[in-house]
This record gives sequence, C-alpha cells and structure tokens, in this order.
Amino acid sequence: MPELKNRITDDMKSAMKAKDKDALKAIRMILGAIKQIEVDERIELDDTQVLAVIQKMVKQRKDSISQFQAANRSDLVKVEEAELVIINNYMPEQFSEDEISVVVDKVIADSNASSMQDMGKLMGLLKGQLMGKADMAVVSKLIRSKLS
Repeated sequence: MPELKNRITDDMKSAMKAKDKDALKAIRMILGAIKQIEVDERIELDDTQVLAVIQKMVKQRKDSISQFQAANRSDLVKVEEAELVIINNYMPEQFSEDEISVVVDKVIADSNASSMQDMGKLMGLLKGQLMGKADMAVVSKLIRSKLS
C-alpha cells in the first residue's frame, strides 16, 4: 500500500480514537475518493495518483469557498475551510511564487519557448516537475507573463 495512503488511513484511526468528527469526515472523504477511483479503474493508486486526487479535492474546496463567499454563505465557507485545512495536511510543501518563477524560467530556457504557442508544451513539462508543489493556475499566469 502506498505510503501516503497508509498515512491517511492511520490518521483516520487516530481521529476515530480522538473522536474528532471534523477530521474524520474530511479523511473519510479523501479515502472515499481514492477508493472510488481504485474500484472504477480496478487498480491500486500509487502516491503520485493519490496526490493528484488530494490536489483535485483542494481545488474543489477553494472553488466552493469562493462561490460561497460570493453568495454570502459564511456558514458553508467555514465548513469548506475546515476541510481544506485537513486536506492540505497531505499536500507536500508548496513552492513560493519566486521558486515557481525560477523553475518556469529554467524550463522556458531549456525548451527554447518563445511564444504563447509553446504554452501547452511548457505546462506539460512543468506539471511533471511541480505536481502537488505548486498551484498550476499560478504557473500558468507566470508563463503567460513571461511569454507575452
């Protein structure tokens, strides 16, 4: 069993013992999403794939928070933010915008990218390097600013 999935399972057991309902709910959601993919595709996810599932959940929470804020639903914002904090515990250390910029500059130089037509190629190269370590929306914004 992958290391990250083991850690999540162990944290679920700890949350059960501590009777931490909020953490337990969020952890069960993560494990449910992982199990759903494993059952649908009849595979066991490795750490990279588990990280992709968690990253998708983080993005969903951020989108929900912005929509709930726009609708003045502070009660739902609090719930989503609490889940986001717990889910973020399983994400690797995030790069700062300066660190992302250094990686983007290096990839642009290495690939001889010169225009926005190279955007897709750059995103593909950077996704492998920055998976889980950076928000790809920030990466995309940096590439656009550097190529235009």
